Amino acid sequence: MIRRSWMLLILALAGATRAITIAAAADLQYALNEVVSAYGKVHPNDSVSVVYGSSGKLDAQIRQGAPYDMFFSADIAFPQALSKDGLAGSAVEPYAVGRLLIWSSERDVSRWTLSDLAGTSVGKVAIANPEHAPYGKCAEEALRKSGVWEKVESKLVYGENIAQTLQFAQTGAAQVGLVAQSLVLGLDSTRRGTWSLIPDSLHSPLVQGWVITARGAKNDMARRFAEFATGSQAKRILSKYGFSAPPPPLGK
Repeated sequence: MIRRSWMLLILALAGATRAITIAAAADLQYALNEVVSAYGKVHPNDSVSVVYGSSGKLDAQIRQGAPYDMFFSADIAFPQALSKDGLAGSAVEPYAVGRLLIWSSERDVSRWTLSDLAGTSVGKVAIANPEHAPYGKCAEEALRKSGVWEKVESKLVYGENIAQTLQFAQTGAAQVGLVAQSLVLGLDSTRRGTWSLIPDSLHSPLVQGWVITARGAKNDMARRFAEFATGSQAKRILSKYGFSAPPPPLGK
């Protein structure tokens, strides 16, 4: 009887639900949800919760003790800084490169360049807040490098993250948005509007990186999810949403 009880306990523990909480950049909203779903089919007893937001604000939350086991940032510099400050539980790894585009739900912008944003027909232009959102920082860089920042600055409305920026352009709070390609490709085909890719030569590369936090260092599930999220199936999912593979580390 005692032996049977121990066997039942072992079986119960083996099937027990394990959990992690991930802090993830808002541009991953559709892609990472699909990766998590695919992971769940392989590891049905693992529970993955994701909190989306701007990378800068998520970084600040981690520094303030937020209970995140992993961090998927839209700018690899944020997890690198966490690692430098002793707040990481793994090496920092790049996982994708994002793209920025001009997008609108109400007009054809498929042939637009950034200079078209200065036209009188455009009332408001949505970008993510450059202070803490990597896509917003790159949007400002591109506008400045193309010589139109001064012409459009008064038209700008700022989203707290890149997902809210897209919402502004969807709802009419702005006629045009500078948004993440990954979010547009995640929309239903009837709501995708039109877009034009912004040349990546106009801004810093959107190299995105992940890290296990110091809090997640002893959570085996975090490492298991990291292995899946960098595997071939996850890479195919990211590619579907417009992400390209990150450049190889120097020396390789």
